[in-house]
Order: sequence, then C-alpha cells, then structure tokens
Amino acid sequence: MNDIKNSEKLVTSTIELSIVMPCLNEADTLGVCIHKAQESIKKLKISAEIIVADNGSTDGSQKIAKKLGARVVDVTEKGYGNALMGGIAAANGEYVIMGDADDSYDFLEIDKFVYKLREGYELVQGCRLPGGGGTVAPGAMPFLHRWWGNPMFTFFARRWFNAPIHDIYCGLRGFTKQFYVDLNQQCTGMEFATEMIIKGSLEKAKIAEVPITLHPDGRKAHAPHLKTFRDGWRTLRFFLMYSPRQLFLTPGIFLIVLGLVGSVAGLSNLHVSDVTFGAHTSLFASLAILCGYQAVWFAIFTKVFAINEKLMPPDTRLDRFFSIATLERGLGLGVVSFAVGLALLLAAVHQWYVVDFGDLDYGHTLRYVIPGMILVFLGFQTILSSFFVSILGMKRRIS
Repeated sequence: MNDIKNSEKLVTSTIELSIVMPCLNEADTLGVCIHKAQESIKKLKISAEIIVADNGSTDGSQKIAKKLGARVVDVTEKGYGNALMGGIAAANGEYVIMGDADDSYDFLEIDKFVYKLREGYELVQGCRLPGGGGTVAPGAMPFLHRWWGNPMFTFFARRWFNAPIHDIYCGLRGFTKQFYVDLNQQCTGMEFATEMIIKGSLEKAKIAEVPITLHPDGRKAHAPHLKTFRDGWRTLRFFLMYSPRQLFLTPGIFLIVLGLVGSVAGLSNLHVSDVTFGAHTSLFASLAILCGYQAVWFAIFTKVFAINEKLMPPDTRLDRFFSIATLERGLGLGVVSFAVGLALLLAAVHQWYVVDFGDLDYGHTLRYVIPGMILVFLGFQTILSSFFVSILGMKRRIS
C-alpha cells in the first residue's frame, strides 16, 4: 500500500473534490453518510466523487455504497490508517475530505472545508470542542475523551509541535491531494490522523480549523472501534516517539546536571547543617550521570532514525550538530575521557599497592574510583555511540 502511495503522481483531473470514508461494517449508517455527502456536493455545485475505502466489511456495506453510486475501494491491509491510505490513493480530486462513516460527523458541513481549501489552505481540521468553536451533542463523546484525553493530547500537539488546532482527534478534515502525497505518511493504524497533524505542523503547512458538530454514533450493530485506553496509549506512545526532546533529551540533561551537582558535593565532602555529603553521595550521583548521558544519546538516535525513515522532516539543528560533532571528534573526545578515567583508576590501584594491597581509606580512594569509573564509561559510550550515530546518519547526509 505504501508503495502505491509513494509512487503516486498527481494527474490533471476534472474532479475537484474526493470524499473518502473508511468503512468496516458500517451498514447501519453508511447510507446516511453517503446521502449527506451527495447533498453537500449538489449544494456546492462541485465536481466530486465519493469513495468508500472498505476494510473487509461482512455486513453488506459494499453493496450499500455501490447502490448509492459511491466508488468502493477494497483495502485488504487491516487498520484505520491503511483504509484511508487506500481510499486516498484512489482519489482523483484536487481536494480530499475524509470522515468516518458512523454518522457522528455531519457531511452536510463539508462546505466549510471546501471554502477554506479554495482559499489556499493545505490542511483544514474540523473542531468539535468549544475551545475551537465546535459543539459536542449530548452523548456524542465519552466523558474521558472530552475532558481528559482529547484536551491533553491537543495541548501536547500545540505545545510540542506548534499545531494550530484545538481538537487533535477530530477525524473530519480536508486537505489537498498534493499535501498528502508530499507528507508521505507511514502510520497504518489509529495514529494516521495524528501523524497528519504533527507532520503537517512540523513541515509548517498552511493549516486552518473550522468548527463542526459531533453527533452520537449512529451504529447499532456493534460498538465503536475506538478503545479508550488502548488507543490513548498508542497516541501517547506516538507523541513520545515524535518528541525525543521530551522523552529523552530533557530528562537526560536534568539527570546529568543533578548527577554533577551531587558528585561535586560528595567529592568535596560538603557539610550542610548536620548533613554530610561524602563518597556515598558521589556514588549515587554517578548513576544519574550515566543514565542521563545514555538518555541524551537515545534522543540523538531517535531523531536521526525518525528523519531517515521520513517520520519527521529534516532538522537544521541536527545538521549543525553533525557539522560540529563529527565521528572523528566524537572518537577523540571518547578516547581522552577513557584515558583520563583509566588514569584515575590506576591511581586508585597504586594507592592499594602502597599499602601492600591491604585495607584502604575508602572515603579517600573513592574520590579517584568514582570519577574514574564515570569517565571510562562516558568515554567508552561516546566511542560506541559516535560510530552508531554516524552509521544511522549516513543515509541522511548522503541523500
């Protein structure tokens, strides 16, 4: 499916709009959605098509769609994202509007999206929440979704990715076909819609938002496909994967700073009131430094991998990092750190030799052992990580 999408080329078409509805056993409501979409097409006097991207329905949804004049695209790969990818790949319109076929979205409102697209916006996101002027009809959205999940993830999207939206989960949206092709989406599950907003925001696409009304799910034959905690966790996981700064870099830097403060306090035998910070403090603090350093490297690994796999757009900050932190410099820094640490450890061994390998003053000896151990580890980790990140970044730098 991705091969079809990635190789897709836009062609001149007389169709201005394609309406794509993902479908999995939506016989209860599919007909209503198609009728509403047809009314909007007639009202707009627009050249349009309706595509039902069927993901393996067994309730006769395909027959309903064909009878009403919609084009059915069979998508064998399971998943919300796969169904949309299949439907959008088959769309011939300059603009695409996607929306669920459960009658919770009113396709009579698609004129708002068309007008914004004609104004030049690349992505037009619907908003069901009052914060963006939308309306949630009684019983249309579960309590946790409305007051916790959606606002929380929307806040993350606005704060972390500068997404100019107020409803991250709204599935009724419009976009240009060119925007979608250029975006090169990868997610095949429920994260598809979230990926579009995040990548679009990172690419600084022209994004607009229009208020809509969310209605209760009209299906009776089966429960909604969305699972609150499962899909909520998948969304959080996706956000964190797209946010190596929040997941790895910021906590890593915090741990390193905390560890350095603790190590200095311990090595200097600092006394604060009745509290003494000694070698034991340095030992604990060293753990924070090691964990934090590892987290920082993971932030770099994640960022490079995500850019190479086209999950994230190129980042000029990373380019500047690589222009300074070359493989050779990383290896040199690692060797120096390793050598200094080894020298400190050998000094500790020499102290043991001086007392004929007998008992040591551990408070004194650990002042050599702890920084020596830290520097050896950091040096060794820097050498290995420099090689690894260079391999990860090779494709990105060559392309």
